[in-house]
Amino acid sequence: MALVQEATRRPVTASAGVSFEGVSKKFPDGTVALNPVTFEVESGEFVAVVGPSGCGKSTLLRLASGLTKASTGSIDVAPGKLGYVFQDATLLPWRTVRRNVELLAELRGVPKAEARAAASAAIATVGLNGFEDKYPRALSGGMKMRASLARALTTAPEVFLFDEPFGALDEITRERLNDELLRLFADRRFAALFITHSVAEAVFLSTRVLVMSGRPGRIVADIDVPFGYPRASELRYDPAFARIAGEVGAALREAHS
Repeated sequence: MALVQEATRRPVTASAGVSFEGVSKKFPDGTVALNPVTFEVESGEFVAVVGPSGCGKSTLLRLASGLTKASTGSIDVAPGKLGYVFQDATLLPWRTVRRNVELLAELRGVPKAEARAAASAAIATVGLNGFEDKYPRALSGGMKMRASLARALTTAPEVFLFDEPFGALDEITRERLNDELLRLFADRRFAALFITHSVAEAVFLSTRVLVMSGRPGRIVADIDVPFGYPRASELRYDPAFARIAGEVGAALREAHS
């Protein structure tokens, strides 16, 4: 595998979900978070990003969502709805699960009956039936993240941004939610950009893994993951899985040597 100093240029296609073209980010205090990066996430593609803390992974998502502006370059997001799942579940403690899941539809002015129906469908999709009237304090960490995912699903997003959503969970819960997210992806085939510190999680979920250098972040490797969907949990113990994870790990080590 050959490492590159800048992101590999991929032709922009009509099916692109997210496209970064020569994008850099410099903050007002002079901190350069990103060197120019170029990559594309097509519709139906799940791209994971790994790299050290502070390398600009989360900045990529903030740029894609429009929460912050690029210093140089251009970012295109497919027309349609955008879903964003944060590191923290960000549930409002005074709202029940149902009312939290209804929030985005409510903010968009969706009629109450329609919002309630969308919330019910999303709650069922993430396996929280029976917990609709519970408050966040009564939920486990994994259940809170399910509620956060359900809230994003109510907008039927065509592009999903995930900012280390499972990083604070125990390993068993994390693997279970990985399995559930993959089932959802296999069913809906949105474009996904997923930030994680876990090489195993990145390989298990994605069609491609982007490896970033330390700050200022740049993409130093773009590694294809050859496994089809759906993926069984047992894939994690397959020698072919170990080889891909080893390739990603080697790229991380070489980038910081």
